[in-house]
Amino acid sequence: MNRHEKDRNGPDTEGADDHHEILRRHGEAIALFGSRVHRVRKDQWDDPTPCAAWTVRDLVGHLTVEQLWVPRLVRDGATIEEVGDAYDDDQLGADPAGAWGRAAVAAVTAFSEPGALDRTVHLSSGDSTAAAYCSQMMMDAVVHSWDLSRAIRADERLPQELAAAALREVEPYADELAETPMFADPVPPPPGADDLTRLLCLLGRRP
Repeated sequence: MNRHEKDRNGPDTEGADDHHEILRRHGEAIALFGSRVHRVRKDQWDDPTPCAAWTVRDLVGHLTVEQLWVPRLVRDGATIEEVGDAYDDDQLGADPAGAWGRAAVAAVTAFSEPGALDRTVHLSSGDSTAAAYCSQMMMDAVVHSWDLSRAIRADERLPQELAAAALREVEPYADELAETPMFADPVPPPPGADDLTRLLCLLGRRP
């Protein structure tokens, strides 16, 4: 999902009292994805992922670019037009894990600055609160952590709390996501499915 393509205010992004929880969940999701990045073997970067047409390198590159946008949008107040094509080229270079780590630290730092979540960010779909943007980024990192786990044959089990938070975040606008080329149609979850399974099925994954 391209974070600067969607402007959504889910139930977890309402009110300043929620900011600490949003930041905590976001930080945990970024750390989770990072833990999977550091488990990618040299011979796995060209392997396929559950994301259509994306290799492992493409997936990590996508998440890395997502993090690079955060300081520009949150700290600098930049518009999509002002950032332009700054991150269109390959951002991973010869050290994908290092590139991811630097971008992730910069994003977490920008969101965590005093008052950052109260700011307005200028997305391509319109203005949004930085709190909503942060919650969306959390959800994105959780879902792609599962994608990367499956691609590199790592443990696909994810923390229950993060799965539940990501599900709550995306449920209000999941139908709209399914109408975009970025997502497959939802898959009916099995009876008694847990939150992670429901999240993945909602976003067209087959656990």
